[in-house]
Amino acid sequence: MKSPVLIVVFCFIGMFSFGQECPDLISPINGANNVPVDATIEWETVPGVTGYVISLGTTPGGNEIVNQQPTGNIASYTPQLGLPDNTQIFVTITLFFFNLPDIVCPGQSFTTEDVVTAPLCTSLSNPMNGEIDVNVATNISWSYAPGATGYFISIGTAPGLGDIESNLDVGNTLTYNPPVDLPDLTEIFVEIIPYNENGSLSVCQEESFTTGEIAALPGCANIIYPPDGEINVPLSPFVEWEPVPGATGYRLYIGRTPFDNDVLDGGIFTTTSTFVINFESNNVYFIRVVPFNDAGEAIGCFQSSFSTVLGCGPFFDADTGELVSLNPVLTFPDQIGICLNDIPTTINATDPADGYRWYQEDASGDFNLISELSSVQLSEIGTYRIEAYNVSTTIGEPIECSSFMDFEVVASEAPTIEGVNIFDDINGLSILVTVSGSGDYEYAIDNIEGPYQESNSFDNVSEDASVIYVRDRNGCGIAEYFIEDIVIAKGFPKFFTPNNDGYKDYWQYIPKDDDDFIITSIAIFDRYGKLLKTIGSGTRGWDGSINGEELPTSTFWYRAESSDGRVFRGYFTLKR
Repeated sequence: MKSPVLIVVFCFIGMFSFGQECPDLISPINGANNVPVDATIEWETVPGVTGYVISLGTTPGGNEIVNQQPTGNIASYTPQLGLPDNTQIFVTITLFFFNLPDIVCPGQSFTTEDVVTAPLCTSLSNPMNGEIDVNVATNISWSYAPGATGYFISIGTAPGLGDIESNLDVGNTLTYNPPVDLPDLTEIFVEIIPYNENGSLSVCQEESFTTGEIAALPGCANIIYPPDGEINVPLSPFVEWEPVPGATGYRLYIGRTPFDNDVLDGGIFTTTSTFVINFESNNVYFIRVVPFNDAGEAIGCFQSSFSTVLGCGPFFDADTGELVSLNPVLTFPDQIGICLNDIPTTINATDPADGYRWYQEDASGDFNLISELSSVQLSEIGTYRIEAYNVSTTIGEPIECSSFMDFEVVASEAPTIEGVNIFDDINGLSILVTVSGSGDYEYAIDNIEGPYQESNSFDNVSEDASVIYVRDRNGCGIAEYFIEDIVIAKGFPKFFTPNNDGYKDYWQYIPKDDDDFIITSIAIFDRYGKLLKTIGSGTRGWDGSINGEELPTSTFWYRAESSDGRVFRGYFTLKR
């Protein structure tokens, strides 16, 4: 792992000027109290970071508890020896970028609980209780006992004897290397008693293991590649280590943190090299090789670390300081229509990329490749997938940085306009469009380019409107309907004044010279919908009276029918 370095002020400020933010503690949160001494410390993940390094101390920036412990790209850490009780703990997170200087983040802190009881007993972790054929040179390890600040160890060749070590205070550690080899072919009894400022339990249960014959263990192996701290390691590196005399095999451990071998957990090799495939880009990995033979495994082998190439990202660009990802950004719609009137339908990729792949889902849920072009011809409805990729050569050899998304293909067709109803309203015309077809349609007036709307009704339309456009959202066609010949609101007067002055004394439709129809009847209603009068086209019209009684000033509605079956509705005003 690259060691954290001291960052000068101008570099620190420069990075933050590009929007890089340090993570906040998630658990415990900054300022928390009464935190358990065996707590796991978690913080926010930072996009583009290669790895994290954590330090813990009892003063701001202190590291006497944990000194610059790398955690890989995992944003959490559990102190192996726990935390001191009733203490303010200061946490310093360092962000590690293999192509940029490290960023040491401002400290945060929390306070631990006050432990008022002695710790409970622990148990052996190596060798395990009951294990046999243990090498006589083995180290003895045990698990952390919450609240413990030290441990007493007794080792003997019989229960309770302690003839090898008797109640030895080994301090706050979890391992002990006996000063001499253990006797061979012997059952070894071990008692571990944790303690703290409150004392210890008087006795803990002994555990035991049995040693094997005296035999020489192999030494540890030096890793040739990747060397410790190496950066820009390929995603499929050739891992190699030095041969060890006396070793009959090697166990290889690889993980994304120093504590979990989540990539390879003790894989056995009889050679001193292997290819490892499919590392993730811009990540820290921890590697350890442990030689073994019939006598057992080498003891205390060193763990090293390396970081992989930037690859596809996300990562911070060293030149711009911006977060960069080489994967294409997909804005492809999640639903596409194929045109029933144009099968097969050609669908084009909408996002720039170096290459594309199209897949179709079959009845088993598997996706089968159907095209590697920027377009694909589709004839069936169903679920499909588009994959777009860019080719990166940041590691010297091309790798694909891909993105994909699934989308549904539905049947669609060009619209058919069945009719248009036009109403004369107070603020203009109201238009209702009736359409048939199995598409997803939208509507516009007078401009084929739009703007289009989802609704098939329009309000407050000018009497100068001339064309209705309906288009399929999936590109299967546009229909148009000319309405200028049926926008005849000007032929129905907006008002009349029946005062016998010879001007607008009657209300009646006024035919236009270019009419291609004849109004046959007009029904007049009051504002409550009550029919008041029916007039024909051959009459002077309505004089504003009912049964000889003159009606007062008010608004009335009409419904007119033409000889070709059209219906027109609107309103007008009687003024006194």
